[in-house]
Amino acid sequence: MTTETTTDASGGPGRPRSRSGYDAEKVARLAADAALIVARYPQPRSALLPMLHLVQSEDGYVSRDGIRFCAEQLDLTAAEVSAVATFYTQYKRHPNGTYTVGVCTNTLCAIMGGDEIFDELSEHLGVGHDETTDDGAVTLERVECNAACDYAPVMMVNWEFFDNQTPGSATDVVDRLRAGEQVAPTRGAASVCSFKQMSRVLAGFTDGRADEGVGAGEPTLAGLRLARENGWTAPGGPTDTAEGAQAPDGGPSTGTTGPADAQGEPEAGEEQSSAEREPTTDADVDPGGKPGTPEAKPDASKGTDA
Repeated sequence: MTTETTTDASGGPGRPRSRSGYDAEKVARLAADAALIVARYPQPRSALLPMLHLVQSEDGYVSRDGIRFCAEQLDLTAAEVSAVATFYTQYKRHPNGTYTVGVCTNTLCAIMGGDEIFDELSEHLGVGHDETTDDGAVTLERVECNAACDYAPVMMVNWEFFDNQTPGSATDVVDRLRAGEQVAPTRGAASVCSFKQMSRVLAGFTDGRADEGVGAGEPTLAGLRLARENGWTAPGGPTDTAEGAQAPDGGPSTGTTGPADAQGEPEAGEEQSSAEREPTTDADVDPGGKPGTPEAKPDASKGTDA
């Protein structure tokens, strides 16, 4: 790695720095982590995404120094790294707050009050989308669907779930965060970590908190409970659990086997096969025209157009 020596305040030699702008101590520490990341992939450049999270965990955003560091480590140009860093919204190109508060305003959350929550937080905090409070505590964002529609409206804090929010409950959460309190999400870890800590986890370095707190919530488990209460089972198949074995969740297996267990996959034309079935729609008969209309064939006696 190329390094250069800076000068200190008196004009004398200072601490060596890499071209990235990081000093030698920081470069050595980050390079050790970067080597662990690169080792996970067959091609070094495949490590770029987690490495961007790594430098973000250091600086609180993807800084110019961080981009140069990634480029040096992976033998890429700064332009190539910047192209990736500016494509994904989880990479911040300006200093981020200690907590990223993201309010889902996609379809279902919006219908359930997501827009009202965002507007209330925006007015309460005095910031808009992708802006940070003066104390550096909170960066507010509108976010797309977080795959938690059964808990709408949802707010995320550093990608931890806060379910079934209201303008009042969301305001209470950000006030407690700004006051330095430990705040527990609805599901997930026992408390919300900082943006830098979260970025390091996304870089692939575990914080040992994966099994903390609540896992699946009641809306997620409702379907499973109803199925068990009513004895509902999925259609049988070759991967069904054998009778008497344990189900993946540790509970008893239904032991149900279906026709495919005894008969194998259906042959073409059999009851469960769509092949060779009788036409039922116009498109079955003639996908490109009127039902039953035979494809026009050229009349050889008339010759061809010139």
